Amino acid sequence: MTPSRDIARLIEIMAQLRTPVTGCPWDLEQDFATIAPYTIEEAFEVAEAIARNDLDDLREELGDLLLQVVFHARIAQERGAFDFGSVVEAITAKMIRRHPHVFADANGNVTSGHVEGVWDQIKAQEKAERAARRGLDAPDDTSVLAGVKAGQPAVSRAMELQRKAAKVGFDWNDPHAVLAKIREETDEIEAALEAGDQAHITEETGDLLFALVNLARHAGADPEMALRGANTKFERRFTHIERALAARGKTPEQSTLAEMDALWDDAKQLERDG
Repeated sequence: MTPSRDIARLIEIMAQLRTPVTGCPWDLEQDFATIAPYTIEEAFEVAEAIARNDLDDLREELGDLLLQVVFHARIAQERGAFDFGSVVEAITAKMIRRHPHVFADANGNVTSGHVEGVWDQIKAQEKAERAARRGLDAPDDTSVLAGVKAGQPAVSRAMELQRKAAKVGFDWNDPHAVLAKIREETDEIEAALEAGDQAHITEETGDLLFALVNLARHAGADPEMALRGANTKFERRFTHIERALAARGKTPEQSTLAEMDALWDDAKQLERDG
Protein backbone atom coordinates (compact mmCIF):
# COMPACT_ATOMS: atom_id res chain seq x y z
CA MET A 1 0.00 0.00 0.00
CA THR A 2 1.47 3.35 -1.06
CA PRO A 3 1.02 6.86 0.44
CA SER A 4 -1.60 9.13 -1.10
CA ARG A 5 -3.07 12.63 -0.81
CA ASP A 6 -6.54 11.04 -0.82
CA ILE A 7 -8.19 10.71 2.60
CA ALA A 8 -9.67 7.41 1.39
CA ARG A 9 -6.21 5.83 1.53
CA LEU A 10 -5.79 6.77 5.18
CA ILE A 11 -9.22 5.30 5.94
CA GLU A 12 -8.20 2.09 4.14
CA ILE A 13 -4.96 1.90 6.12
CA MET A 14 -6.83 2.25 9.41
CA ALA A 15 -9.31 -0.42 8.34
CA GLN A 16 -6.45 -2.77 7.57
CA LEU A 17 -4.78 -2.06 10.91
CA ARG A 18 -8.07 -2.87 12.67
CA THR A 19 -8.74 -6.09 10.71
CA PRO A 20 -8.81 -9.07 13.11
CA VAL A 21 -5.97 -11.61 12.76
CA THR A 22 -4.11 -9.79 9.98
CA GLY A 23 -4.15 -6.31 11.53
CA CYS A 24 -1.87 -4.67 14.10
CA PRO A 25 -2.27 -6.27 17.57
CA TRP A 26 -1.83 -2.90 19.33
CA ASP A 27 -4.37 -1.08 17.15
CA LEU A 28 -6.86 -3.92 17.60
CA GLU A 29 -6.64 -3.62 21.39
CA GLN A 30 -7.59 0.06 21.43
CA ASP A 31 -10.97 1.64 22.11
CA PHE A 32 -12.28 5.21 22.46
CA ALA A 33 -11.03 5.57 26.03
CA THR A 34 -7.53 4.21 25.46
CA ILE A 35 -6.77 6.42 22.46
CA ALA A 36 -8.39 9.58 23.88
CA PRO A 37 -5.16 10.59 25.70
CA TYR A 38 -3.26 10.32 22.41
CA THR A 39 -5.86 12.53 20.73
CA ILE A 40 -5.28 15.22 23.36
CA GLU A 41 -1.50 14.80 23.09
CA GLU A 42 -1.58 15.24 19.31
CA ALA A 43 -3.65 18.43 19.66
CA PHE A 44 -1.02 19.82 22.03
CA GLU A 45 1.75 18.91 19.59
CA VAL A 46 -0.08 20.84 16.87
CA ALA A 47 -0.14 23.86 19.19
CA GLU A 48 3.57 23.45 19.95
CA ALA A 49 4.47 23.36 16.26
CA ILE A 50 2.48 26.58 15.77
CA ALA A 51 4.26 28.19 18.74
CA ARG A 52 7.63 27.31 17.16
CA ASN A 53 6.42 28.51 13.74
CA ASP A 54 7.67 25.16 12.39
CA LEU A 55 5.45 24.60 9.36
CA ASP A 56 7.10 21.34 8.34
CA ASP A 57 6.42 19.95 11.80
CA LEU A 58 2.92 21.43 11.75
CA ARG A 59 2.12 19.49 8.57
CA GLU A 60 3.24 16.26 10.24
CA GLU A 61 1.43 16.96 13.51
CA LEU A 62 -1.81 17.82 11.70
CA GLY A 63 -1.51 14.42 10.01
CA ASP A 64 -1.09 12.75 13.40
CA LEU A 65 -4.19 14.57 14.66
CA LEU A 66 -6.15 13.57 11.56
CA LEU A 67 -5.17 9.96 12.21
CA GLN A 68 -6.82 10.21 15.62
CA VAL A 69 -10.10 11.31 14.00
CA VAL A 70 -9.91 8.42 11.54
CA PHE A 71 -9.10 6.02 14.40
CA HIS A 72 -12.13 7.08 16.45
CA ALA A 73 -14.37 6.96 13.38
CA ARG A 74 -13.19 3.43 12.55
CA ILE A 75 -13.99 2.17 16.04
CA ALA A 76 -17.44 3.77 15.79
CA GLN A 77 -17.99 2.18 12.38
CA GLU A 78 -17.11 -1.26 13.77
CA ARG A 79 -19.77 -0.71 16.45
CA GLY A 80 -22.36 0.31 13.89
CA ALA A 81 -22.59 3.87 15.23
CA PHE A 82 -21.17 6.07 12.45
CA ASP A 83 -18.26 6.25 10.00
CA PHE A 84 -15.74 8.87 8.85
CA GLY A 85 -18.12 10.12 6.17
CA SER A 86 -20.71 10.79 8.87
CA VAL A 87 -18.16 12.86 10.79
CA VAL A 88 -17.41 14.96 7.69
CA GLU A 89 -21.10 15.36 6.90
CA ALA A 90 -21.89 16.48 10.47
CA ILE A 91 -19.18 19.15 10.58
CA THR A 92 -19.93 20.47 7.09
CA ALA A 93 -23.62 20.73 7.96
CA LYS A 94 -22.74 22.54 11.19
CA MET A 95 -20.42 25.03 9.46
CA ILE A 96 -23.04 25.83 6.83
CA ARG A 97 -25.72 26.19 9.49
CA ARG A 98 -23.55 28.43 11.69
CA HIS A 99 -22.51 30.75 8.84
CA PRO A 100 -25.75 31.96 7.25
CA HIS A 101 -23.97 35.21 6.37
CA VAL A 102 -21.71 33.21 4.05
CA PHE A 103 -23.97 30.41 2.85
CA ALA A 104 -27.36 32.14 3.08
CA ASP A 105 -29.89 32.31 0.29
CA ALA A 106 -30.02 35.47 -1.80
CA ASN A 107 -32.45 37.13 0.61
CA GLY A 108 -30.92 35.81 3.82
CA ASN A 109 -27.67 37.72 4.11
CA VAL A 110 -26.46 38.78 7.56
CA THR A 111 -24.27 41.82 8.22
CA SER A 112 -20.91 41.37 9.95
CA GLY A 113 -22.17 43.18 13.04
CA HIS A 114 -24.80 40.51 13.56
CA VAL A 115 -22.55 37.50 12.99
CA GLU A 116 -21.65 36.84 16.63
CA GLY A 117 -25.25 37.18 17.78
CA VAL A 118 -26.47 34.83 15.08
CA TRP A 119 -23.70 32.36 15.95
CA ASP A 120 -24.80 32.32 19.60
CA GLN A 121 -28.46 31.90 18.64
CA ILE A 122 -27.68 28.98 16.36
CA LYS A 123 -25.50 27.29 18.97
CA ALA A 124 -28.26 27.74 21.58
CA GLN A 125 -30.73 26.10 19.20
CA GLU A 126 -28.32 23.24 18.56
CA LYS A 127 -27.84 22.85 22.31
CA ALA A 128 -31.60 22.61 22.89
CA GLU A 129 -31.95 20.02 20.12
CA ARG A 130 -29.06 18.03 21.55
CA ALA A 131 -30.63 18.12 25.01
CA ALA A 132 -33.93 16.87 23.64
CA ARG A 133 -32.16 14.09 21.79
CA ARG A 134 -30.26 13.00 24.89
CA GLY A 135 -33.16 13.47 27.26
CA LEU A 136 -31.27 15.92 29.47
CA ASP A 137 -33.03 18.14 32.00
CA ALA A 138 -33.67 21.58 30.56
CA PRO A 139 -32.22 23.58 33.52
CA ASP A 140 -28.83 21.94 33.18
CA ASP A 141 -28.59 22.39 29.43
CA THR A 142 -29.84 25.96 29.40
CA SER A 143 -27.20 27.14 31.88
CA VAL A 144 -24.87 29.87 30.65
CA LEU A 145 -22.03 27.42 31.30
CA ALA A 146 -23.66 24.55 29.42
CA GLY A 147 -21.52 23.33 26.58
CA VAL A 148 -18.19 23.97 28.29
CA LYS A 149 -16.62 20.57 27.79
CA ALA A 150 -15.43 18.83 30.95
CA GLY A 151 -12.78 16.78 29.15
CA GLN A 152 -10.66 19.65 27.83
CA PRO A 153 -7.45 20.81 29.54
CA ALA A 154 -8.08 22.65 32.80
CA VAL A 155 -6.52 25.94 31.67
CA SER A 156 -8.62 26.04 28.49
CA ARG A 157 -11.76 25.11 30.42
CA ALA A 158 -11.14 27.83 33.01
CA MET A 159 -10.79 30.39 30.21
CA GLU A 160 -14.00 29.23 28.54
CA LEU A 161 -15.97 29.20 31.82
CA GLN A 162 -14.84 32.75 32.52
CA ARG A 163 -15.72 33.95 29.03
CA LYS A 164 -19.19 32.44 29.26
CA ALA A 165 -19.84 34.09 32.64
CA ALA A 166 -18.45 37.40 31.38
CA LYS A 167 -21.01 37.47 28.55
CA VAL A 168 -23.80 37.90 31.13
CA GLY A 169 -21.88 40.49 33.15
CA PHE A 170 -20.31 38.26 35.81
CA ASP A 171 -16.81 39.66 35.48
CA TRP A 172 -14.36 42.24 36.75
CA ASN A 173 -14.16 45.52 34.87
CA ASP A 174 -10.46 46.07 35.54
CA PRO A 175 -7.44 43.72 35.51
CA HIS A 176 -6.25 45.45 38.69
CA ALA A 177 -9.26 43.96 40.45
CA VAL A 178 -8.07 40.54 39.31
CA LEU A 179 -4.64 41.32 40.78
CA ALA A 180 -6.32 42.05 44.09
CA LYS A 181 -8.03 38.65 43.87
CA ILE A 182 -4.67 36.99 43.19
CA ARG A 183 -3.20 38.62 46.30
CA GLU A 184 -6.20 37.40 48.28
CA GLU A 185 -5.66 33.84 47.01
CA THR A 186 -1.94 33.87 47.87
CA ASP A 187 -2.82 34.96 51.41
CA GLU A 188 -5.24 32.04 51.67
CA ILE A 189 -2.59 29.62 50.41
CA GLU A 190 -0.17 30.96 53.02
CA ALA A 191 -2.76 30.34 55.75
CA ALA A 192 -3.35 26.81 54.44
CA LEU A 193 0.41 26.13 54.42
CA GLU A 194 0.72 27.29 58.01
CA ALA A 195 -2.18 25.03 59.00
CA GLY A 196 -0.61 22.10 57.15
CA ASP A 197 -3.96 21.19 55.60
CA GLN A 198 -3.08 19.47 52.32
CA ALA A 199 -6.66 19.39 50.98
CA HIS A 200 -7.02 23.11 51.68
CA ILE A 201 -3.63 23.84 50.10
CA THR A 202 -4.71 22.01 46.94
CA GLU A 203 -8.03 23.85 46.84
CA GLU A 204 -6.45 27.27 47.29
CA THR A 205 -3.78 26.51 44.71
CA GLY A 206 -6.57 25.76 42.25
CA ASP A 207 -8.26 29.05 43.13
CA LEU A 208 -4.98 30.89 42.49
CA LEU A 209 -4.50 29.21 39.11
CA PHE A 210 -8.09 30.09 38.16
CA ALA A 211 -7.45 33.72 39.13
CA LEU A 212 -4.23 33.77 37.07
CA VAL A 213 -6.15 32.54 34.03
CA ASN A 214 -8.61 35.37 34.66
CA LEU A 215 -5.75 37.87 34.71
CA ALA A 216 -4.40 36.51 31.44
CA ARG A 217 -7.86 36.84 29.87
CA HIS A 218 -8.21 40.45 31.01
CA ALA A 219 -4.69 41.25 29.85
CA GLY A 220 -5.39 39.80 26.40
CA ALA A 221 -2.90 36.95 26.82
CA ASP A 222 -3.58 33.31 25.99
CA PRO A 223 -2.68 31.53 29.28
CA GLU A 224 -1.82 28.25 27.55
CA MET A 225 0.55 29.95 25.12
CA ALA A 226 1.94 32.14 27.91
CA LEU A 227 2.73 29.08 30.00
CA ARG A 228 4.26 27.32 27.00
CA GLY A 229 6.50 30.35 26.55
CA ALA A 230 7.48 30.25 30.22
CA ASN A 231 8.25 26.52 29.90
CA THR A 232 10.48 27.18 26.90
CA LYS A 233 12.25 29.98 28.75
CA PHE A 234 12.82 27.76 31.79
CA GLU A 235 14.26 24.99 29.61
CA ARG A 236 16.58 27.46 27.88
CA ARG A 237 17.88 28.93 31.12
CA PHE A 238 18.26 25.60 32.89
CA THR A 239 20.14 24.20 29.90
CA HIS A 240 22.50 27.18 30.24
CA ILE A 241 23.08 26.19 33.89
CA GLU A 242 23.84 22.58 32.92
CA ARG A 243 26.27 23.61 30.19
CA ALA A 244 28.05 26.13 32.38
CA LEU A 245 28.42 23.55 35.15
CA ALA A 246 29.64 20.93 32.66
CA ALA A 247 32.35 23.38 31.56
CA ARG A 248 33.49 23.36 35.20
CA GLY A 249 33.43 19.59 35.31
CA LYS A 250 30.33 19.50 37.51
CA THR A 251 26.70 18.39 37.38
CA PRO A 252 23.68 20.08 38.99
CA GLU A 253 23.66 17.37 41.65
CA GLN A 254 27.22 18.35 42.58
CA SER A 255 26.41 22.06 42.77
CA THR A 256 24.83 24.30 45.37
CA LEU A 257 21.57 26.14 44.87
CA ALA A 258 23.43 29.44 45.20
CA GLU A 259 25.77 28.43 42.38
CA MET A 260 22.88 27.46 40.11
CA ASP A 261 21.00 30.65 40.99
CA ALA A 262 24.01 32.71 39.92
CA LEU A 263 24.15 30.89 36.59
CA TRP A 264 20.39 31.42 36.19
CA ASP A 265 20.97 35.15 36.57
CA ASP A 266 23.74 34.90 33.97
CA ALA A 267 21.30 33.29 31.54
CA LYS A 268 18.79 36.10 32.14
CA GLN A 269 21.47 38.70 31.51
CA LEU A 270 22.54 37.01 28.27
CA GLU A 271 18.90 37.17 27.10
CA ARG A 272 18.72 40.87 27.95
CA ASP A 273 21.92 41.45 26.00
CA GLY A 274 20.33 39.81 23.00
